[in-house]
Parts: sequence; C-alpha cells; structure tokens
Amino acid sequence: MLQNHILMIMITQNFIVKNRYYDSVVLMNSAGRIKERIGAEKVSLMMGSDANKDLLREMKMLNPAGEAAEAGDLLICIVARQEEKEEVVLSVLEGVLNERSAATDESYIPSSLGGALEQMPLANLMLISIPGEYVEWEGEKALDEGLHLMIFSDNVSLESEVLLKKKGLEKGLLVMGPDCGTCIIKGNALGFANKVRRGKIGMVAAAGTGIQEVSTLIHKMGAGISSAIGTGGRDLSLEVGGITMKMGIMTLEEDPDTEVMVLTSKPPHPQVEQEIIELLKGCKKKVIINFLGSNGETARENGFLFAKTLEDAAIMAVKEIGMPGEFPPTEDTGKWMEDQLSRLAPGQKYIRGLYSGGTLCNETRIMMEEALGKIYSNITKKQENKLPDPLYSLENTLVDMGDDIFTKGAPHPMIDNTKRVDRIIREARDPETAIILLDLVLGYGAHPDPAEEIAAAIIKAQEIAHNENRHIIFMGSVTGVRDDPQDADIQTEKMKKAGVLIHPSNARITREAIKLLKRIKTSAPSSAA
Repeated sequence: MLQNHILMIMITQNFIVKNRYYDSVVLMNSAGRIKERIGAEKVSLMMGSDANKDLLREMKMLNPAGEAAEAGDLLICIVARQEEKEEVVLSVLEGVLNERSAATDESYIPSSLGGALEQMPLANLMLISIPGEYVEWEGEKALDEGLHLMIFSDNVSLESEVLLKKKGLEKGLLVMGPDCGTCIIKGNALGFANKVRRGKIGMVAAAGTGIQEVSTLIHKMGAGISSAIGTGGRDLSLEVGGITMKMGIMTLEEDPDTEVMVLTSKPPHPQVEQEIIELLKGCKKKVIINFLGSNGETARENGFLFAKTLEDAAIMAVKEIGMPGEFPPTEDTGKWMEDQLSRLAPGQKYIRGLYSGGTLCNETRIMMEEALGKIYSNITKKQENKLPDPLYSLENTLVDMGDDIFTKGAPHPMIDNTKRVDRIIREARDPETAIILLDLVLGYGAHPDPAEEIAAAIIKAQEIAHNENRHIIFMGSVTGVRDDPQDADIQTEKMKKAGVLIHPSNARITREAIKLLKRIKTSAPSSAA
C-alpha cells in the first residue's frame, strides 16, 4: 500500500516568494490551485499559530518543520502520494500567483502603521486582517492615531472587542468588527462589498452577507446605498452592548445623503434591543428593522417598520424613498419541480445547505424551522438542533462554512471553494441526500469565478449519484450585481448550465426548497422512480 508523503514549506512573515512580495490572504487563497496542479491528496495553507498547528496535527499534516513555525509564518502543507521537492512546489505556487495577477508592484510597501501613515497622511480608516490574537495591539495603535477601524479578522477575543469599541466610543471612532467582512463607506466598498450604486439608503448591520444581500437587491430595484456600516456579529450581545450599532445609527442620522436606514442582524439581547429602540425614537429618518428570527413585536409596538426577510427589508427601503420597490416575480417552477421529484430514488429525503454566507444560512434556517420543524445547523442556538460535528450532516442540515471552525488559519469559502467543493461531493455520496442548497456570494475580494469551480463539483456530484441510480436536486441564489468583478449574470448562467435552479434572492430559493421538502415528505416511497 502506498504511503502518503508530507511536505511542509514555511514562508516567513514577509511573505516573500522568489524575491517577490505577496499578501498573506492571496497566498492562502491558492490552496485549491496548488492541489490541482500537483495532484496532491491534501493541501492546506495556514498561519503558524498554536491553534492552527493543533488543527494540522489532528489532520495528520504537521511535521517537525511545521512545529517550529511562529504565529506570523505561513505554512504550506502538502500531502501527496509521491515526494515533492520544495522548489517544485514554490515554482507551482509562483505560477498560480502570477496567473491571478495578485502580486503587488515594486513600489514601497510599508511594514508598519507609522510607515503607512507617512505614505497616506490623510487616511482616516484602517482595515485590519491579521491573526486574531494581534488585533487588540494593532487596533489600539490605530485608534490612538485617530483612525476608524474595520476589523476583518476573526478569532478575536470578546475582551479585546469590548476594549477596542469602548476606546473607539471615547474617541468618536467607529470600530467595525471583528469578523466584519463587508462595509460601504460613502460609496467606497470595503471587504467583500459589491459594486452597487450610491443612493439614499443607509445600513447598519451585524451581518456581512446581510449587507451584501440587501444592498444588491436594492441595486437591482434601481435604488442605491449611501453607506453600509458593519458591526461584527457580537456587537448586539449584552457584553458589547451594541456600541457600533448605536454609533452607526447616529452616523447615518447625521448623514445628509441618507434618507432611510435599514438595521440588519440576529435578534439583539433584549436589553440592547430596548436601548437601540430608545435611540431610534429620537431619529428623524425612516427606519426599517430586520432582526432575523425576531417576531418584530418590539419594533412594531414602537412604530417602526419590521422586515422578516432580507428581501423584505430591501423592498421596504426602496418604497420608503418613493420608488416602486418592485422585484421580478418568481418564475413558475411547477413543471421543473415535478421532473426533479420524479428522478429521486427511494430513500432520498433530506436537504443539505452548504453556505458561504452566514446570514443567508441563518435566514434559511429560520424560514425552514418555521415551516418544517427540526433543522440541524452549526449556527443555531437550539442545543437539540446543534450539529455534534459541523463536518458531518444529520438529516436536514444547513451549514455555514464561513464559521470559525472552518476558517481557522484557512481562507473563507467566499475566497476559496476547496472545502465547499469537497463537501458537495461528500453530500452527493450520501444516499439520503435529495437536495443540495447553495449560495454564491460575489463582490470585491471574493473568488474571481466561483461558479466555474462549484459547477464542476455539481457535475461530478451528479455523476456519483447517477452511477447509483439517484439524482440530486441543486438549488441556489446569487448575491451580486452585473458590475461586480465576477459579473452576476455570467455566474448565474454558469450555475444554470450545471442544472441549478437559481432565484434572485435567498428568501425566494428557500421558499422553493421548502415546497420541495414538503412534497418529498408527503410522497410515498413507491412514488419515486
């Protein structure tokens, strides 16, 4: 029996590959291409933190060379059937990076905040994307320099978040994040934001893909975004107290370009929600509250519009600025549904949702639990519905693959499709899988052509199923616009060609999936062909 070989290459904190500088995120983004070019069993690119080394140890991918890594080093871990030479792997890596045109030019690249401010003395915002344990140190320095913060990093301690946000509040500076993936500031897209037009609608959201979904739907209805302020997912907890949400509300209230505000998040802690409501009562601008999973009672009792879904929030906001707020009606899928159901084999009865967008996953989970009952997930607060192991599905399962357990030292699934592609294939091998539900989230910084790789995985998954006389129903939505770097129209067509039913919003495709699941549940096994 052939033994696997492990090669470990360590790139130091300067991230120099053959005398050229590369951003660490871009390097980590290259795992899938390296795996394909070398024909390796596994490829992982991770920072050398203790937590990541523990993970690599569990995956049996850490050797003595990797044990010596420091937290700021990048580890390239290759598991292959034959021994690979370091120079060959580095040559492949360099080729992949050059293909993606990701290298910086040869101009001076500052290595410190002080150097960056010398180069850009008028800068007033700093984006932080470093290992979480260093965020507090760098964030405090930036706040002392009078800079607003957008903290893209995840795995930041709650204590560090509270410290930075309280300091920001004292200085009148926004601290957006941690784990803030998307912001739009006066038309400037940060993180994974989409290329939406400027307009009269402002957002404050504890949800990166929530901003993306609402803003792109607003764009498609002809309206635009003034600013969209991300808070990070823990901001509305009792410990943090909604500091950034409150500061964001006041920022938009004072913004002459904003006429309507949309607030999007999971339900806040009740005390924090009441504080936000009291703050909103003093605002003169129209407000739409979209706390996913809430019944909206508190919002309505205090005279505010409440949107149950992200799509509802977008439509309401557009109507509030005096535009029709009309969205194309959902196409009739009756014949398609009958055809898909007829191709299922006996025993196929469950849905597997594999999401890159945490807010989209959460929206679907809420809608499905209301309509169908128990849904397993890695992001539910219901202990009885919590997946024991997020790596493995149980019955009807929805997985946020952007959750920290999947992204520790690894690229987010909006950047790198590798883990989601592998999961699609795994779910296809399960004879009980009937539906695979996907999202495709586009935008700056996201994968340049996600549909290409996802569509290839879908075709492979169908081959696996068909070889066992089964069929898998693929459904999904595309969050993005035509002007995005990936072009939402092109991405949609690629998914459709792979046999995926695509609807223009996550809420709409979820409703279609619910209809299918109800049909599957009520159909007798003998009715399946």
